[in-house]
Amino acid sequence: MIRICTFLFCCLTALCSAQTITGLVRDARTNTPIAGVTVQLVPTVKGTSTDQQGYFSFSNVPDGNYRLRVSSVGYRTEEKPVDYKNGSEVNTTIALEPAAIQLNQQTVTTVQRTETPEFVRPEVTTVLTGRDLRQRAPRSVPEALFGQPGVFLQKTNHGGGSPFVRGLTGQQTLLLVDGIRLNNATFRSGPNQYLNTIDPQSVGQIEVVRSTGSVAYGSDAIGGVINVLTKTPQFSDQRGFNGNVFLKAATQGMEYTGRAEVGYRSPTIAVLGGLAYRKFGDLVAGEGLGKLTPTGYNQVSGDVKARFRLSDRFVATVAYQSLRQDSVPVYHRVRLENYAYYQFNPQTRNLAYARLEGFYNRPYLHSIQLTASWQRQIEGRQSQRNANLTAIYERDETTTNGLTLLATAEPLRFWRMQNGVEWYFDRVGSNREDVNTQTGVGAIKRGLYPDRASMSSLAVFSMHTLTFNRLTVTAGGRYNAFQISTPEQTLGEATIRPSALVGNLGVSFAIVPTVRLVASVQSAFRAPNVDDLGTLGIVDFRYEVPNSSLQPERSLNKEAGVKVRTERFSATVLAYHNKLSNFISRVRAGNDSIQGYPVFLKQNSAESFIRGLEAEAEYELVRSWLVYGSMTYTYGQNSTANEPFRRIPPLNGRFGVTYQPTTGWWARAELLYAGAQTRLAAGDVSDNRIAKGGTPAWEVINVNGGYRWRNVTVSAELQNLTNEAYRTHGSGVDGVGRSAWLSVLVNF
Repeated sequence: MIRICTFLFCCLTALCSAQTITGLVRDARTNTPIAGVTVQLVPTVKGTSTDQQGYFSFSNVPDGNYRLRVSSVGYRTEEKPVDYKNGSEVNTTIALEPAAIQLNQQTVTTVQRTETPEFVRPEVTTVLTGRDLRQRAPRSVPEALFGQPGVFLQKTNHGGGSPFVRGLTGQQTLLLVDGIRLNNATFRSGPNQYLNTIDPQSVGQIEVVRSTGSVAYGSDAIGGVINVLTKTPQFSDQRGFNGNVFLKAATQGMEYTGRAEVGYRSPTIAVLGGLAYRKFGDLVAGEGLGKLTPTGYNQVSGDVKARFRLSDRFVATVAYQSLRQDSVPVYHRVRLENYAYYQFNPQTRNLAYARLEGFYNRPYLHSIQLTASWQRQIEGRQSQRNANLTAIYERDETTTNGLTLLATAEPLRFWRMQNGVEWYFDRVGSNREDVNTQTGVGAIKRGLYPDRASMSSLAVFSMHTLTFNRLTVTAGGRYNAFQISTPEQTLGEATIRPSALVGNLGVSFAIVPTVRLVASVQSAFRAPNVDDLGTLGIVDFRYEVPNSSLQPERSLNKEAGVKVRTERFSATVLAYHNKLSNFISRVRAGNDSIQGYPVFLKQNSAESFIRGLEAEAEYELVRSWLVYGSMTYTYGQNSTANEPFRRIPPLNGRFGVTYQPTTGWWARAELLYAGAQTRLAAGDVSDNRIAKGGTPAWEVINVNGGYRWRNVTVSAELQNLTNEAYRTHGSGVDGVGRSAWLSVLVNF
């Protein structure tokens, strides 16, 4: 009996000491409640969002000291301390200040793999928020980055879009989806289309780290890191379903899009899923160019993400994404290379992952995150030349398994660290069939890559942040080992085992609270992949043969600049110099030619460098009226060949003015520009996508606006008002001409 009474007393004590924290979030200027605000109970894993009346609550909260972190797009993030003891209920009201300024105001996750304020970091990050994506309603994820500071977009075809970050793209720029590598063993040198395999309406935020990121993420992050963060369902103490329907149409049949989302919220389960269909007609370019045929294609996609609060300490996330594009034409091949058709069919990507996050709040184990992922990318290529009876059907399938363990710790008040272990394994399947269209007889041939090729990666890394009164110091290191195997019957089997050790050191010093000087030194690398070791066949405008003696590419990046952040003005100016060694490039193999294409061999060139200047600023003229601008200058030189580095973007940037209240109407007028690029490498000169003598300068004016009323958001845009005929440097298709689109988002 005594034991039973003791047990009941302990249970009652536990219940009394774990009550609730409730609150109300209001607009500081209008004093009206704000719905949909994200509220986190730091440093626990608890999180929720405000209801339609602006209320939130946390139940079963044990005694302790906490911080309520309250954030919403269009408002300044607020943190309020909560001293919660003796099981008493806490009720609080938090007022959020509207903020038109976004530059240097964001909390980002990509730099350190955990949330951190961007302003105090040495690195510079370009952020596209959920509001940006909702208002701009981009046709694709790559086009969402068009005109963003520090990013230059190249489009080989209308179904592609390859972002350049500090003069590098393709294999040298790392793409992530929810922190998981999109880059795989068959990523090729130069532009690719893979970022377009993400549905833009499934995205919650895009972060671009404009500096090397090999310490945090390993191979390929020489130019920078682009992390696409998909929408995350939020827990709520009020159970219920929610969702939305999105519709968009563009003039001249260039786009018809429909997407439906349905979600469920409860204190322990949050689910969000969506289905989308997109029909893209042929692109209609600027003055004198007209409709580019063929450029249109179809796309279908679906995704679901579910979160489970297993306890006050653990949260589990499972997610699945699938996208398929059919008959995506490569326009410049048909127009310039005598093809009857050349298309990607199909282009698919499937990603599944499970993530377990745990909170311990101990000095040497603050939190832990375990992520297991599976991804499959399929690229089918179909082509046939004019007056040729042979149709070529190629198919490459790359399956990637990944496992990442990340642990964070705060050994001292000023010292925060992230330590991790990461493993990825890629398996490549590749085949080709040449079919006589007259007889129907097919011949099986070697695919673009050796069938059953593989690439494995194992890494350990450690990143540290020391925060003092006015000084922030960052440092870290990573060791990465690889094994790449290319079983090749024709040319012999090859296996290489490269490894790399990289590190970084950065400082951020506040001269005054609103001005910080930033500087960093970072080394990075890219291991040769299956594309480097095993490519055999036609790529772009050349015929490539493999080379099994390649070594890792390496870089050493140095940068320095200044960040400014006040209530009405924010700016960043940064200069960098990135030295590239052992860089892999294509070298002409004498005067040989195959199938009418010149033969190229990949080799480690000796030395190159890329340097540049990036500047951006935002200023709130009067309440809700914002002017902004940016400029990006990039200069690249291949020192060994004594010629310009390939595909370097020209001087480019944007200027604009925005009317952006927290609710109701918004409007934006924007000028995007790029100078002429006449500094061409030999490879640029022979690239049929680049005009003779280089790419001309261009300017484009866009006007965007819309209205948000209760559960309905209407957006519209007039594009290229002057009907400018233009092409971004290195692209295979021209930019869109004068046109318009309209979208409607209905939430329920």
